[in-house]
Amino acid sequence: MGRGKKQLAFDLKYRGRGGYRPGAGRPKKPGAGVPHTPRPLLAARHPVHVTARVRDETARLRSRACFRVVASCIGKGCERDGFRLVHFSIQSNHLHLIVEARDAMALARGIQGLSIRIARAVNRVLQRSGKVFADRYHAHQLRSPTETANAIAYVLGNAMIHAARRGRPAEPDTVDFLTSYGHRQLVAQPRTWLLRIGWTLGLPGG
Repeated sequence: MGRGKKQLAFDLKYRGRGGYRPGAGRPKKPGAGVPHTPRPLLAARHPVHVTARVRDETARLRSRACFRVVASCIGKGCERDGFRLVHFSIQSNHLHLIVEARDAMALARGIQGLSIRIARAVNRVLQRSGKVFADRYHAHQLRSPTETANAIAYVLGNAMIHAARRGRPAEPDTVDFLTSYGHRQLVAQPRTWLLRIGWTLGLPGG
């Protein structure tokens, strides 16, 4: 399916939904990564929220040079057989992606191909060699309109969420343009009902 700048005709500005709450989530032990357990089966109708972290020495993804090459890699790798990348957020030390995949194998291959592209490009920019990503990616299936809407808000508003954690809350209508909100030409058109229509039913009043 072709890509276009008018991927979604909806207002996707971050408005504080699905974001950070003080004390939320289970505390992680220092150095804890993604457990090396078998990945669950994936139904094609369920989008997936993927988080991929980079090593400390490559945590400059929001610099102008790194963002440029990472965004280019996303544009080139956003759509392949059975895999589509629909939303993204580039943070200094991690990426948030919302993707669609035919099955778990297509998801793994799509993320692997994208990760290899990004690692090579970032290493060129930083004039280094070696690993770029710190660990396995984390994948969470989205199964309902509310869960999908919250995930989109969280991904597109991630920079503001991190700012709030540091005590620098942003205005509710703030937009992070280092996301798919500002670069819709780089992402694929969604095919799942949840990312085409269903997520709007998870919005307040939806």
